[in-house]
Amino acid sequence: MRLRTEALGKRYSENTWGVRDVTLELGGGVHGLVGPNGAGKSTLMRMLTTVTVPTEGEIYWDGTPVTESPAAARRVLGYLPQDFDTYPSLTLQEYLEYVGALRGLDAETADARIEALLELVNLTDVRERRLDAFSGGMHQRAGIAQALLNDPEFLVVDEPTVGLDPEERVRMRNALADTADDRVVIFSTHVVADIEATADTVTVLDDGEVVTHGGTGDLIQSVEGHVYESRVSPATLETVRNVHQICNTVRRADGFDIRFVSEGSPTIDAEPVAASLEDAYLRTVEHAS
Repeated sequence: MRLRTEALGKRYSENTWGVRDVTLELGGGVHGLVGPNGAGKSTLMRMLTTVTVPTEGEIYWDGTPVTESPAAARRVLGYLPQDFDTYPSLTLQEYLEYVGALRGLDAETADARIEALLELVNLTDVRERRLDAFSGGMHQRAGIAQALLNDPEFLVVDEPTVGLDPEERVRMRNALADTADDRVVIFSTHVVADIEATADTVTVLDDGEVVTHGGTGDLIQSVEGHVYESRVSPATLETVRNVHQICNTVRRADGFDIRFVSEGSPTIDAEPVAASLEDAYLRTVEHAS
């Protein structure tokens, strides 16, 4: 069970590339995909899910070129796009039965899968509720259920936690983690903390290219010993911005609590703190730009 891309690229015009020269190899587990807006994440996922044809390079699923047999690739694929649409007049049960029929599942198999997935995403009690009565979090969890309905070997989810409250985010992350043992899961999000809590590896994209790829813990370790926190005045904050990579600021009555990355000794009084994936991500993108 391996997904591999080789020099993958998508060109939109003569001088405009959405993604270029992406070479990755992924096995089972959750793989985080992060990057700034416009970095190429959605373009890459659209190619991986056969929605968009690459301009150059190739995608291999277990050694088989996907562009030569996209229909075969779709049979082992589950996809939750960022803009996930349903049929609002259907109940959740009706919708999942419809999706199962579209994917060629027989009624007995579909019923068993629906039962298991509703339990997984904690929606069993609302299966007879119409989809237009669902909250945003319930809607996203229904999206995970439809993406997993055909028991895919390869699952791609784009911003599954966007707009969710903290409790719903945790539920969504847990649902992804619980399904990842026997499949390749690509999890794209702007919420880096969700990647840190869920993913085994992380790929950082910027300007359509891979900036770094590796174990989540390895990326965090790369910035360990360089992260600090301090309370500063508004005037000092502007000075620090010009010298260090600021990761977070919190306004206080007497100034700001800041968290920042320093390549050498900090220029202000500050306490070293444990690094996070967000610290490492911000430092990586800053160095790439």
